[in-house]
Amino acid sequence: MPDLLDERVGFVRRIGLFQATAINMSQMCGIGPFVTIPLMVAAFGGPQAVIGFLAGAVLALADGLIWAELGASLPGAGGSYVYLRQAFQYRTGKLMPFLFVWTAMLFIPLGMSTGVIGFVQYLGYLWPGMSQGQGDAVGLVVTVGVIVLLWRRVERIAKLTVVLWTVMITSVVLVIVAAFTHFSPERAFTYPAHAFELTSSHFWIGFAAGLTIGIYDYLGYNTTAYMGAEIKQPGRTLPRAIIYSILGIMTIYLLLQIGTLGVVNWKDMLDPDSTASSSVASAVLEKAWGKGAAATVTVLILVTAVASVFAGLLGGSRVPYDAARDRVFFRPYGKLHPRHRFPVMGLLTMGVVMAVGFLIGRHTDLATIIQLLTTVMVIVQALAQVAAVTVLRRRQPGLRRPYRMWLYPLPSIGALVGWLVIYGYADRNSPGRHPIEWSLAWVAAGLVAFLLWARYEKEWPFGPKRISEEYLHGADPDAEAPVGQAQPAARPEPPAEPARESGG
Repeated sequence: MPDLLDERVGFVRRIGLFQATAINMSQMCGIGPFVTIPLMVAAFGGPQAVIGFLAGAVLALADGLIWAELGASLPGAGGSYVYLRQAFQYRTGKLMPFLFVWTAMLFIPLGMSTGVIGFVQYLGYLWPGMSQGQGDAVGLVVTVGVIVLLWRRVERIAKLTVVLWTVMITSVVLVIVAAFTHFSPERAFTYPAHAFELTSSHFWIGFAAGLTIGIYDYLGYNTTAYMGAEIKQPGRTLPRAIIYSILGIMTIYLLLQIGTLGVVNWKDMLDPDSTASSSVASAVLEKAWGKGAAATVTVLILVTAVASVFAGLLGGSRVPYDAARDRVFFRPYGKLHPRHRFPVMGLLTMGVVMAVGFLIGRHTDLATIIQLLTTVMVIVQALAQVAAVTVLRRRQPGLRRPYRMWLYPLPSIGALVGWLVIYGYADRNSPGRHPIEWSLAWVAAGLVAFLLWARYEKEWPFGPKRISEEYLHGADPDAEAPVGQAQPAARPEPPAEPARESGG
């Protein structure tokens, strides 16, 4: 019985293209644009803020092509962990994958915490008298509820994600339709003086801030890459899911941004006491269709926020699994639930960090969390993956690549420039928060932790490098299973055989 056999092994490939695209889009959209439109307007100082979403889309597409090539070639659980392990093992052993898992355990749940913050923020429209303590309690209940929803088999989760994706699409479409039925071109396209003065430093500082917000709103196009071991025909499915989700969300965001600016005066979004600054989508619905319609759609937006957190935690909880299986992370993280086949420790740990991030964000501000998670992510994941594509093409030219990046290396160069702009301007965009210093401190702590771990495990630099090229010589995961047989699992549950050692 093939299904019984699958129960004894690791992850099973059961997520198809539509479900993978839905997971990505649910994570990408979520509550993000509904809470960041006012932040984007504040960054640019006017309705020209739409530039930020366009710039974010360009960076997301350039970086998405990197994820597409790596995900199609190395479809394992953990995404970046696998890519960095394969690319950098020849010179620095397990340093880069260790640092990635170290940082991912922080930046992934921090990203999810912003979704919970947005949930409580929009709930304030339906519950005007909600106190700080009540909001904190609601956010913690939502966090626990998401963990409970994820405590099940992945194929059931995939079906639930499609339902949540449908609610997300419905909510954004209703806001867009409401906006364009009461759209004022004069309000949307009347710009303040010097709005496009490219020689002004004020424009470029605003652009860097807007690019940071924009890419934050697009993050999630890589969610299913973290689940590469559970994707059917990953060489075909992952690149398509990434590209389709970016193009689809770009269309939604542009319509949402332009439509909102055509209904709500952008200056109202800068007033901290106005509904437009805290619940801009609800303000659009209220102006267009009345308070009853606004309340109804706000409920859908709350469900959308939960869908985003749900999809993000689903993918993120898989990250430490492969690392623990390779003994690059604590070993309990390498075990799956005996019945439902999901990584228990990864899910629980990220849930706890998400709860802590939510409380920090509630008592500081959303921009602080966005800047911290972005800078930590850029320094270890984004920049490293730009290099990983080129390193793997040189180190493993025989690696099966079902998808090769279009116009290589131009997307890599574009992504590199975009991420460096975001990182370089982080402190200037965040006076008093020092996100660059915090990110460097976190990475430095990771280096110390790595050296302690490497000495204990007798790994490089205290032992030989262990080179593993299982994807270079492995079976084709895109091969169709024979009729009547289940898709093969990604990796068996028992530890893999020891990798060969190399001193170079």
